[in-house]
Amino acid sequence: VQLQASGGGLVQAGGSLRLSCAASGSIGSLNYMGWYRQAPGKQRELVAQFTRSGDITYVNSVKGRFTISRDNAKNTVYLQMNNLKPEDTAVYYCHGLNIRTSTNYWGPGTLVTVSS
Repeated sequence: VQLQASGGGLVQAGGSLRLSCAASGSIGSLNYMGWYRQAPGKQRELVAQFTRSGDITYVNSVKGRFTISRDNAKNTVYLQMNNLKPEDTAVYYCHGLNIRTSTNYWGPGTLVTVSS
């Protein structure tokens, strides 16, 4: 499975960005697919993810502001980020997990910078 993220950039607080993650390979094997982020000096954290059955999880800090969605025909997962805050500044990573093989797949990160 290969994951390629895009859509990061610099935005002012209160602005919006949409991240895209294009997947290729055996994506049907993934039990989870979504987004993590890592801010400077902090651990990587889950932002939002789909389960294979379509259930969605968000970290509390982004609920009501971020929306994860997917286009199965394009094998792409999106993260719409609204009302961005400086604390959302981080490198965002697309992620997939195959539970059966215990394999984590990571795309190259895309930097999101929110200025105050």
